[in-house]
Amino acid sequence: MGKLYLYTDGGSRNNPGQAAIGVVLMDSDKVLEKFGKKIGIATNNIAEYSALIAGLEIAAKHSPKELICFMDSELVVKQLTGIYRIKETSLRNLAIRVKTIEKQFDMVQFKYIPRERNSMADSLVNAALDNLL
Repeated sequence: MGKLYLYTDGGSRNNPGQAAIGVVLMDSDKVLEKFGKKIGIATNNIAEYSALIAGLEIAAKHSPKELICFMDSELVVKQLTGIYRIKETSLRNLAIRVKTIEKQFDMVQFKYIPRERNSMADSLVNAALDNLL
């Protein structure tokens, strides 16, 4: 498979608080997989990383050559691209997990997008937190 697009979002009501993740995997014209689920008590940043990890694991099953990952967490994108250092141990461990999974792809890009361009993944997070999934 050629290029796939991964949209992920994580959120926490209160911070930390009840958290959920949303994942949408697409090819150029359709949704291949999507899901949202609660992950328990977590911070927003842990939820963002957890969503990305879940999405990468799903994308790996499709064996794309290239994966473009879109997130509305500027912090996570800048940490994964080396612009920001990762000071917090829990986030560093999650970033290491991302980098390990990333090796399964020929090319992975992490891109920041505004929340309004990430509405599919964001709506899955909110639906999970509202017990609609």
